[in-house]
Amino acid sequence: MDVVDPVVVESAAALARHGRQGRDRRLAVLEWFAEAGMAVRPGAAPVPEPPVGAVRQALVWVLERSVSQRLVEFARGAAGAGEEGQDALYAAADRLMKRYRGAANPALVRAALEASEDVPVDAEGPDSRSMVHLVAAIGFGAQEIGADALAEGLAALGMFGITVEDWAQALGAAERGEVPPVDWGPVQREAGLVDRVKRASDEELVRARTVLVGLRWFYGLYALHGLLLPDNPALTALRQQIDEWGMFPVLSRLIAFSPSPGQFAEALTVCLEPLLDALYETLTDQLADGPNIFPIPGDESGTGVVGFGESWLRTLREQSGGNESGEASVRG
Repeated sequence: MDVVDPVVVESAAALARHGRQGRDRRLAVLEWFAEAGMAVRPGAAPVPEPPVGAVRQALVWVLERSVSQRLVEFARGAAGAGEEGQDALYAAADRLMKRYRGAANPALVRAALEASEDVPVDAEGPDSRSMVHLVAAIGFGAQEIGADALAEGLAALGMFGITVEDWAQALGAAERGEVPPVDWGPVQREAGLVDRVKRASDEELVRARTVLVGLRWFYGLYALHGLLLPDNPALTALRQQIDEWGMFPVLSRLIAFSPSPGQFAEALTVCLEPLLDALYETLTDQLADGPNIFPIPGDESGTGVVGFGESWLRTLREQSGGNESGEASVRG
């Protein structure tokens, strides 16, 4: 009697878990690929990897239908149409893009919860619709959009904590010839997510998944600081590292803890960028070299993760019981 390869059995089981009648198999392949990159629970069998060729095909298929790619293609198609084309692009963006102002700063959320106050409105990030200026620059050329609009779009990315005013000053200096001009050609040629996936090697796609999964965990620790997660020097150092890179706003846009296949595909593609890979490596090295991440300051009992979790739940219960309205009003 022939023995069936266990990998074949596990692969079929993984595909069956994510597939259902009437659903495109490419969506199931992406969810399978995401599952295969997750940590294995003790005693559980590891999930085998799907064929990377099938993953690439699924990524391209999903990304071609994404809002980001559709806007880039719309912008490229509208190039040469003048003001009418630009107006049409901005109208399309308004229909397709959700207004998103970024996650509120966890330190401000924590302070508000502890004081039973509202989170300040200025804790929110820039409106994501401002990024349509960058899409317009891809299609029409940066010179047609103008430095002010480009500054607004670049600031909406949230990278490095650079403000609209900072970008406007830098772009204005380039326009006046005070610094070397900005070459927007590579950005215009390589902006599409689909092109990035097609150029990436199999190894780069798998690595991007590793980066995405790892950054999700680090972002979670950062964000949970706003929900009164017990603090210690190791967690403080991780947050400080992310702040030094100015990457919390980027991660807040990138990370979804229960992503749809489309969200996973877009986030995975962004994680092909060397900058995010470098951030992940930096945080991983810091975690490896630093102290235990889950001790509770002043607790000599050594209860580890269990005691850390119990302390957190106790704090949440005390906070809830100590607030006359039952909970602080937190927006963002």
